[in-house]
Amino acid sequence: MIEVIQHIDDRIDMIAMKNEQLEVVVSNYGCTIIKVIMADKNGHKDDVVLGYDDFTQYQTLDAYLGALVGRVANRIKKGEFTLHGQTYHLAVNNGPNHLHGGIKGFSYQVFDYTIQDDHTLVFHYLSPDGQEGYPGDLDLTVTYTLIDDTLKVHYQATSTADTLINITNHSYFNLSGHKENIYQHTLQIHASQFACVDSDGLTTGELKDVAETPFDFRQPAFIGERVEQDDEQLKTGNGFDHPFIFDVHENQVILTHPSTGRQLIVSTTLPQAQIYTANFLDGRLGKYGEHYYARDAICIETQNMPDAIHLEEQPTTILRKGETYDETTSYQFKVIQS
Repeated sequence: MIEVIQHIDDRIDMIAMKNEQLEVVVSNYGCTIIKVIMADKNGHKDDVVLGYDDFTQYQTLDAYLGALVGRVANRIKKGEFTLHGQTYHLAVNNGPNHLHGGIKGFSYQVFDYTIQDDHTLVFHYLSPDGQEGYPGDLDLTVTYTLIDDTLKVHYQATSTADTLINITNHSYFNLSGHKENIYQHTLQIHASQFACVDSDGLTTGELKDVAETPFDFRQPAFIGERVEQDDEQLKTGNGFDHPFIFDVHENQVILTHPSTGRQLIVSTTLPQAQIYTANFLDGRLGKYGEHYYARDAICIETQNMPDAIHLEEQPTTILRKGETYDETTSYQFKVIQS
C-alpha cells in the first residue's frame, strides 16, 4: 500500500510505501528516500538508511541524504562546459568544481507526484531552460515501484535542447541500522577498473585496474579492512569516493552485514557507480537522536562517468533533443538466514 503520512507544508509530503517485507518512506522534496525499514534474520526491524528527523535539514544541509541528485550528479570541472560551441557556466559549489546539479539542484526541488497503484509512485519535475545554468527545458519523470523486497527507481527525461544529464540517488546505507559503522559490512563490486580522482574529488580520466589494490571487491571483502589501507587514491579521497566501472549488466554491487543477515543488491542499467564511504559526515544530528560521522554509511551512486563532458570523446551524459534518457536502478533488500 502507498499512503501520505505527513504534510510538511502545502507542497511537500511524506509518503509511505509498505508491504510485508519493507517499509519505504519518501518525500516529493527531492524524491528523497527518508527511511527503509527492514527485518534482520531474527525478525528485528531497523531503518537501514541515514536521514533527518528535522525536515528542514534536508532543505538546508549539503550531504544529500537520500536525495535524487541532478541534472548532473557528481562533479563538472570548474563549473563550465561547452556544447555545440557555446560555453555554459554553472555554480562552483564544491571546491573549484560544480557538484550534484548546483546550488538548488533536483535535491532541493519539489516534485509533483501521483500514486499510480498500491506499488507505484510517480514523481514529475520540469526543470526550465537555464536553471542552474543548464540548457533546455528538461522534463523528468521518476517512478518508484515497491514489489516484495525490491525498490525499483526508473528515471526518464526529455529536453527541448541538447543538454547534460546524469541522475543518481544519494542514499546512505547502513545495514546494521546504524548500530555500528560500516567496517563490518562486506562489499562486492563486479568491477575490474575504477576511476581515479584528484584532491577535490574530480575524476581525472585515469582508469586503474583494481587487481592487487584495496579497490578489488570482485570477491566480497570487509570495508573496514580496505578503507584505511596505505593507498594513494584512498588518501586522496579520504576513503572510497570513486567510480567503479562495471563488468556485468545486473546485480553489480552487493552489500552485506553478516551479523544481521541483511543484504542489499544494487542492479542498474547504468555503467558504473560512485562508491562513497561517507568520508565527510561531520557529526551532524540525524534520525533518532543519533550523530553521523565518517564511515557511518556507504553510498552506491549509480551513474554515467563523472565529468564525461570533458573526459569522453562521445560523452555519455549528453541528452539530445528528441531522445529520451531512460535508466533504472533497483535496490533489493534481502535477509540471509545462514
